[in-house]
Amino acid sequence: MQTLDMFKLEGRAALVTGGGHGIGRHLSIGLAEAGADVVVVGRRLEPLQAVAEHIESLGRSAWVLQADLSDSAAIDILVRTVNDRVAHLDILVNNAGMVWAAPMLDYPLSGWDRVFDLNVRGLFYLSQQVAKGMKETGGGSIINIASISAWRCATDEQEPVIAYNASKGAVVSLTRDMAVKLARDNIRVNGIAPGPFLTDMMNHVRHDEDKLSAFESGIPQQRSGDEDDIKGVVVFLAGPASAFMTGQTLVVDGGWLCT
Repeated sequence: MQTLDMFKLEGRAALVTGGGHGIGRHLSIGLAEAGADVVVVGRRLEPLQAVAEHIESLGRSAWVLQADLSDSAAIDILVRTVNDRVAHLDILVNNAGMVWAAPMLDYPLSGWDRVFDLNVRGLFYLSQQVAKGMKETGGGSIINIASISAWRCATDEQEPVIAYNASKGAVVSLTRDMAVKLARDNIRVNGIAPGPFLTDMMNHVRHDEDKLSAFESGIPQQRSGDEDDIKGVVVFLAGPASAFMTGQTLVVDGGWLCT
């Protein structure tokens, strides 16, 4: 296989959770640009439809499905619906996630549970159900979106999101363990750990030029990530270019974790 052919995803179908906005939008469009048909999943219909229209403008098929991925019953319905509409699902991108902010000593267990129900429990259960279908059709690629917060620590003043950080550490661990357990079924499991991207999670600085400049001064590349910085990574992990790679989490953060 020639090198550029290793990055082509024609004939493959992908499901992207949280696919209607932010990094999920970038991932959905990147996969479509590489040739994949895409199921975009999320809770808000309007942004999902906008992403689907963009994908269809590229000549690819797109399906829009709404689901609360913290609810196992909703995941069961989602998987059945996808199986009815898509001949075979080759790629699963677990991008959906949430943040709950509170100081550690005041952090409510209700907030902790909401974060883990979506970021970890939902991710695992959807992966488990999709992997059953992938096993029957010869394999596939599961890509979990973690975060450099799995390794970084911060004060409550900087990042009062202890459950989010812990959940992303769990995602990195799950990625490794699922990779070993699913390898015999020709299912690869890898992760992406983004650093700062100009999405809603950076609303506290991205709309203030001075704050954003001060924030980005601490990143070795002196900038935040954008759409083109993440699309190529997911395409690499989704297809033949990474065929001998599983259980890894790629950090995409402009060098921030190195500081």
